[in-house]
Amino acid sequence: MTKKTTLIVIFIVAVAAFATGAWVFMGDYYEADDTAYIPSTCNVLGFTIQGDLLTYTAPTTAEEMETDVSSSGNIVLGIQEAAKMPNIKAILLSVDSGGGDGVAGEEIANALKAVEKPSVAVIRSVGASAAYWAATGADKIYASRISDVGGLGVTASYLDETQKNLKEGYTYVELTSAPHKDAGVPNRPLTAVEKAAVLSDLKKIHEAFVDAVSENRNIERSKVAQLANGLTVLGSDALEYRLVDNIGDLTTATDYISEQIGEEAVLCWY
Repeated sequence: MTKKTTLIVIFIVAVAAFATGAWVFMGDYYEADDTAYIPSTCNVLGFTIQGDLLTYTAPTTAEEMETDVSSSGNIVLGIQEAAKMPNIKAILLSVDSGGGDGVAGEEIANALKAVEKPSVAVIRSVGASAAYWAATGADKIYASRISDVGGLGVTASYLDETQKNLKEGYTYVELTSAPHKDAGVPNRPLTAVEKAAVLSDLKKIHEAFVDAVSENRNIERSKVAQLANGLTVLGSDALEYRLVDNIGDLTTATDYISEQIGEEAVLCWY
């Protein structure tokens, strides 16, 4: 395991809820690459980012399905399948997440950009950090006026437990073949060299994040850099900053899709 996999994450904890509303929901559990359960009557395929956004989550049964973790691997595969399905005319991404792995956000954004069909993202309660990165790949972003949007930044913060272990009588035994292999473990502090290396990587990821938002949202990079302080803004302010295109919800987004595809949107969830 590398230093980056243990330290570098874009992570903000978010509590997310998913409501199907009046749309069709695929109730039976199926594998991510199985589109056989999607009715031919559907012309819009919906995807959800909720809870922690990661590149991969372990397979689960219907009874054990995680509701607080989303996988870019599954979502990207579904988007690619939707691009090939003739009955699917548009893609909708429902976002209710404070973020997670930056790579996961980038993967979803790139997948949406590659699809030659209309795509819309809807930020519900929160669309921040890596989850916002993912949403920027859509053609249009809607958000609630009181949602939390943005959170442009990168963190690798963690809890140093060395003093706690010392107080409780625990001793960390360091056994590694390389001097920095265990960098970031909570049982010893980072050295000055390690901290500098991590901060350097975080800076590079931060710049890549700013670049992506600037390109995907067609906003001057200098303006995105000014917003990239790690804080989220309300949806109403995000509209002013051009981080989103409109104030709205799933209903607003599906109405827009109906206009774009020239027929009533029938939304099914992947």
